Amino acid sequence: MKIAIIIPTLNERESLPLLFDEFKQVHNKITNKCLGVEIVIVDDNSSDGTQNFVKECLNNSKFKIKLIERKERGLATAVIRGFNETDADLLCVMDADLSHTPSILPTMIENSKSFDIVLPCRNMPGGGAEKWPIHRKLTSMLATSLVRFLGIQSRDPMGGFFLIHRSVIEGVKLSPIGYKILLEILVKGKYKNFIEVPYMFRNRSVGRSKMNGKIIGQYLKHLWRLKKWQKRKTGV
Repeated sequence: MKIAIIIPTLNERESLPLLFDEFKQVHNKITNKCLGVEIVIVDDNSSDGTQNFVKECLNNSKFKIKLIERKERGLATAVIRGFNETDADLLCVMDADLSHTPSILPTMIENSKSFDIVLPCRNMPGGGAEKWPIHRKLTSMLATSLVRFLGIQSRDPMGGFFLIHRSVIEGVKLSPIGYKILLEILVKGKYKNFIEVPYMFRNRSVGRSKMNGKIIGQYLKHLWRLKKWQKRKTGV
């Protein structure tokens, strides 16, 4: 079974070398569990040399690397573009900013043998986040609580780190806005089960966070659109 690791990027020239070094450390463990491994970088027209760095790595890496260069921007649409640009059976999405550690990938792949979706989870025993300011903790808690009205049972549905079988989204029209592509998949996807595995969310050590008021507004709009979609589907 082939896995594609889809990584949306926007000005991540500083973080990608560190992330690729971490991939090297788990290379053998991943390839022992999959017939093929592909890293798909979907770049939103970075201005800091991100694309040039990836191009330098294309023929000098243990992994197969594919670079997709876009003119538009948007994390969710970048992920969908990545889905469409690979024929892999397993689709993993993670951030480029080092908050998601590749060391958990072998565990995720192993769990995918029994589950349709594998979700690294901060909000369970063994999981957590590095020290966050109080406002970030409160924002995360509020955003997670708002998801409940969609009927999602995950303890950490706000993550950008997940693994799915392609069958989960096959034939599903995904039209997310903003950053939370996982919400779209958990609401619209075709799956029988999912599992959460603990992981430690790391703070960004290089580069700059993209979080701002616009993203929060997009998240709220996305929740409302998903609820309307559920009502149309159920006729309630």
